[in-house]
Amino acid sequence: MRFDLEEVGPQNAYKLLAATVMPRPIAWVVTQDREGGLNAAPYSFFNVMGSAPPTVALGLLADPVRGFKDTAKNILDTGEFVVNLVPERLVAAMNVTAIDAPRGVDELALAGLETLPSARVKPPRIAASPVSFECVSLSSVVTGPNQTVVIGRVLTVHVADDCVLNAERAHIDTPKLDLVARSYGSDYVRSHDTFSLARPVWAEWNARKSEK
Repeated sequence: MRFDLEEVGPQNAYKLLAATVMPRPIAWVVTQDREGGLNAAPYSFFNVMGSAPPTVALGLLADPVRGFKDTAKNILDTGEFVVNLVPERLVAAMNVTAIDAPRGVDELALAGLETLPSARVKPPRIAASPVSFECVSLSSVVTGPNQTVVIGRVLTVHVADDCVLNAERAHIDTPKLDLVARSYGSDYVRSHDTFSLARPVWAEWNARKSEK
């Protein structure tokens, strides 16, 4: 079946992308406005885009009626944000912060979440999250009247002590993070069902062909 996205409309375009690009990691973003007010919201149009420099990308969608959430405004105003990752034990609290609250509401307080000070940016990090990225905005691209892509540079990474296997070599106990990802609709997926697959090496590939 062929779908021309310029013809199906924004709502169906969203459904097609969200139902097929999955699982998607969740960026639980904490921002702070110029007056010090805090905001938190989850975003699943998110991923790591590189490591030199360490870079993440956030796709921020606006409601056609209410406009952009506080997250987008705060990032554009201050250039700072913290991405927290979501373990399964915090999915209920994360879901609370997705509420369509009026502008200026502190979703962290609404969800009963404690924070810790960040080291290099003003917005705090979520204390219970096993991983937090302190970020500054490198650039933002307005890709449509109701969406913006923010490219952020990661300055500092916080990882829960009990999930660090070797700090000097940056070895992390990834399964212990117990992270969840977004699926389609209102569904989520766990990160425990994994399998390994070695990447092919050209020299070995050619050697096997020669043996045949």
